[in-house]
Amino acid sequence: MSDQLCKLFVGGLNVDTDDDGLRKHFEQYGTLTDCVVVVNKQLQRSRCFGFVTYSTPEEADAAMAARPHTVDGNAVEVKRAVAREDANKPEALAKVKKIFVGGLKDDIEEEHLTEYFSQYGQIEKAEVISEKETGKKRGFGFVYFTDHDAADKAVVVKFHTKIPPIS
Repeated sequence: MSDQLCKLFVGGLNVDTDDDGLRKHFEQYGTLTDCVVVVNKQLQRSRCFGFVTYSTPEEADAAMAARPHTVDGNAVEVKRAVAREDANKPEALAKVKKIFVGGLKDDIEEEHLTEYFSQYGQIEKAEVISEKETGKKRGFGFVYFTDHDAADKAVVVKFHTKIPPIS
């Protein structure tokens, strides 16, 4: 699992919320290794969002499971932090429950996808796409999660190289 799974974005903060206020709220779910409210340097004023990083993915999961959150009187949005290079891509910010999985070997079946991706959360269904006429697998599929946070966790990890066929 990736350190990326430990980091959460917190948006919609009260302009008066500082690092300590953010820390005070989120440390009830686990040990924070980092906590920052992003500040506009010129104005020396909060940009009303920040990041909290937990020491384990399980602690971040606990904070996500406790949604919705209210910090200093503001209902805030909490979601998985997205890598900076992906932050401007609209698909990285969409709340989706379905993910695309490419580069699948011929021996990968739906149950392999379900078994592997269930480490990120509950799965509704998995599909491996085949050609209609021949039944030949096309090397890609989709996994449908029951919660968008599970999909976010799986996508944050970017490369999954250990999807095993069931022996």
